[in-house]
Amino acid sequence: MLGGSFYGQFINRNKNNQEIKKQLKEREFQDLSFEHVTEKQKQNNDLLLTITEMLDDSKSQARLNKLIGDYEIIADKDLGKSRTLTKLGPMLGLMGTLIPMGPALVGLATGDVASMASNMQVAFATTVIGIFIGAVGFITLQIKQRWYADDMNTLEFIADSIMEEQTA
Repeated sequence: MLGGSFYGQFINRNKNNQEIKKQLKEREFQDLSFEHVTEKQKQNNDLLLTITEMLDDSKSQARLNKLIGDYEIIADKDLGKSRTLTKLGPMLGLMGTLIPMGPALVGLATGDVASMASNMQVAFATTVIGIFIGAVGFITLQIKQRWYADDMNTLEFIADSIMEEQTA
């Protein structure tokens, strides 16, 4: 599930962020247009929704700060999934290692080497799976943190630019 949503976010970001960055570089943020984006795609992209709201309802600094804060909450919620995997995967792997070790030791004590070997295979397999799950969570967490830091930078730039224009 995390892998699929991560890939979807990656595709979505590449498609939409290039246009956003290009227009921001030219300081044409008031003219940001998302004509190429369907309403369904816009609903699934929190950055586009936040930028649209900022441009439509940018009367006060407080409102802009609220929109940025709301986006931070959305980002933290999304990062929580990866954080959970990063911590939970190795814990479950360790549990999966320790549980079959009891019967493996009993097999060793009774001389049942086949039982011991079977339980040790389960123990090592769960360790590897737990570490793999943790690694996937860690990698996606690192990448998403960079994405959201970039998004926050973009939103703060837009908010500051809007306020500059209003005071000018």
